[in-house]
Amino acid sequence: MSSPATGRLTRLTRLARTEWGPLYAGVRDGVSERRWRAAPMTLAAVCLTALLQFTQNQSWGYQFVQNVGSVRAEDPLWLALLRTPLSLFVPALDLPVWGALAQILLVFGIAEICVGWWRTLVIGYAATLAGTLYARVGIAWGPGHPLGLPASDARVVDTGPSAAVVGLAVYVCWRYRAWFTAGLVTAVMIAEVCVKNNLAGKEHLAAIAAVLVVCACSEVLQRRGRGRASSGSGLPPIQS
Repeated sequence: MSSPATGRLTRLTRLARTEWGPLYAGVRDGVSERRWRAAPMTLAAVCLTALLQFTQNQSWGYQFVQNVGSVRAEDPLWLALLRTPLSLFVPALDLPVWGALAQILLVFGIAEICVGWWRTLVIGYAATLAGTLYARVGIAWGPGHPLGLPASDARVVDTGPSAAVVGLAVYVCWRYRAWFTAGLVTAVMIAEVCVKNNLAGKEHLAAIAAVLVVCACSEVLQRRGRGRASSGSGLPPIQS
């Protein structure tokens, strides 16, 4: 007869396999088939981030990095849009660079292996752009609005991969139906805003909101596609 502790362990193991089993299998198969070639875009992003970090820490390179990859809400919109793609790979000056490198290597790597490099770039950029655009809207709303921001945030340098990382984490969890993990990531970001109500935290929520919209639209398109396929075959749709 199994003990209660063994039964609980079995249930936890079953839940873990349900939550992360498909994602683990996708990463394992991708790495075993292609090895280091499984995530070339991620490796290039890590190298680019390290290079930009080295450059901006030099007296001759700081202003150059600011000119090509530093985004502020007070900048003209066209200039912010030009800088936003590269700003994703510019580490924040007030945070350790190893954190940005680890985020890119882990989350970008898993996403590239599981959903492909172009989806990883598109979702990561969409999440970053959503945060960048939210900053302008939040400042326009002002601190009196629940989602508003103080005018001083317009001068905050907005760089780093964190918004893209959060958005990609939610997107990959949606693709592999890891609902608990997606909910946990969202809950942690909400807690971040409650504890430290700053620009970065609210941009993370804006990134999650944008990715959820993408997921919802993709779900609708997939269902319509399955419906057309079943109706075109002349057979009744299969219900599960």
